[in-house]
Amino acid sequence: QVQLVESGGGLVQAGGSLRLSCAASGRSFSARTMGWFREALGKGREFVAAISWSASRPIYADSVKGRFTISRDNAKNTVYLQMNSLKPDDTAVYYCAADAPYHAITTIGSEYDSWGQGTQVTVSS
Repeated sequence: QVQLVESGGGLVQAGGSLRLSCAASGRSFSARTMGWFREALGKGREFVAAISWSASRPIYADSVKGRFTISRDNAKNTVYLQMNSLKPDDTAVYYCAADAPYHAITTIGSEYDSWGQGTQVTVSS
């Protein structure tokens, strides 16, 4: 497992942007698929985006496609989520997650074995 710490959340107006960061410590970051999930008040956890260990195949939820971009910097053991054109429906706690080394990219939260503590994103209308 790895330890994950998210940062970059906050309050933003609709149409604005935020960039979330997730710093990882532990072994084999560069070999792990990394994902972002979110949980809005009263709703279950929702997949947002994931990037494979090779960074060649990012995938996105339909609700964020074209607005959010996931990226990673293996030299810094960090994964990012750039969020543009934010909407009130994007309001949620955002969680970073890491899969076991060399697993295939996945949207299924239960397949990730390490999670951060979450960072709140609030989008006002």
